[in-house]
Amino acid sequence: MRRVYMDNGATSYPKAPGVGEAMADYILNVGCNIGRGDYAAAYDAASLALETREQVKRLVNGPGARNVIFTPGSTHSLNYLIKGLLRPGDRVVTSPMEHNGVLRPLTQLQAEGVEVDFLPCNDKGELLLEEVPAHLTPGTRAVVLTHASNVCGTILPIGAVGKLCRERGIRFLVDASQTAGAVPIDMEEMGIDGLAFPGHKALLGPQGIGLMVVTDALAGELTPLVAGGTGSVSHELTMPSFLPDRFEAGTLNLPGIYGLHAALTYLEEQGEELRKREHKVACHLWARLKELEEEGLRVVGTDDLTARTGVVSVDFTTGDNGEMAFRLEQEYGISTRCGLHCAPTAHQTLGTYPQGTVRFSVGPFTTFEEADYVGCSVEELLLSSRD
Repeated sequence: MRRVYMDNGATSYPKAPGVGEAMADYILNVGCNIGRGDYAAAYDAASLALETREQVKRLVNGPGARNVIFTPGSTHSLNYLIKGLLRPGDRVVTSPMEHNGVLRPLTQLQAEGVEVDFLPCNDKGELLLEEVPAHLTPGTRAVVLTHASNVCGTILPIGAVGKLCRERGIRFLVDASQTAGAVPIDMEEMGIDGLAFPGHKALLGPQGIGLMVVTDALAGELTPLVAGGTGSVSHELTMPSFLPDRFEAGTLNLPGIYGLHAALTYLEEQGEELRKREHKVACHLWARLKELEEEGLRVVGTDDLTARTGVVSVDFTTGDNGEMAFRLEQEYGISTRCGLHCAPTAHQTLGTYPQGTVRFSVGPFTTFEEADYVGCSVEELLLSSRD
């Protein structure tokens, strides 16, 4: 049976050419740490880590290479930003379209005295932008917002919200887990103070490596959540005041950084064409599945194809979503994700709670033929479920 991978929203596959080889090269031929050894191999590895920071800086138009912090993943980045900034008595604004990577830290902080307010979204996951200013009341410390829903693929107007935050002196934190590498991001233009994203999704890199990019102003307000050795100012018992060391305690994931460097090198060469192609394939799949809505399917999310990622999420209205996802894999070899996708309030907003959805998420290497195959397979399932 053929295999059609439609779970790029969870992790991209295949990875960019050269990622595995770069990681193996580090493990087999380098092996040393950085910031801890005074020899050529350590200096070379440190140089590659710096080059990777510079690549990330260029990708998102960040403030500088030193403002790029390596983390174990997007979840850690979000925790560093949210818990490092907010204190009891602070007020924070978010949206119901968030992943639990945002919602769970905020819920923990809410129990400690942080006030959490939610911006309104409609049943397509679209932010009601005209109602946002009323929620940005005096005393609001930060806005935390996803760039795009991991459930339905709807892209939120980050630039417009960032402008409102900047005008009011409110810190703007963005979860770009679903967009970094697939959708253009400009921290300066969009008014973003803190950005979190992983290496293993649209960046086409390995798991276990994530990024946090912060402005100097925000960095000065963040408390480091993890303390320890950095290889710098070792005579002091407090964390360094300078970036990136202030937020990089312990040994970095150097195999992951080597793999990410290879992925970003590939994206710098091919990224624009990859993004265009992925969007075309996603729109093709969306249109094919929309044709089946009268047959017992509901496609969730915005109908504005210019404001969608590669996620196409559906609710089987005449059958159980879990059973349909299982049959897609068992009978057709199609790998999807089924359930609530770690975003319960998004499903409540979209009207797909508690059953969740079956999520198809294309990547830059997904073909039009695979999208057609998925459409035909879903149609066959719908017809067979009537028998």
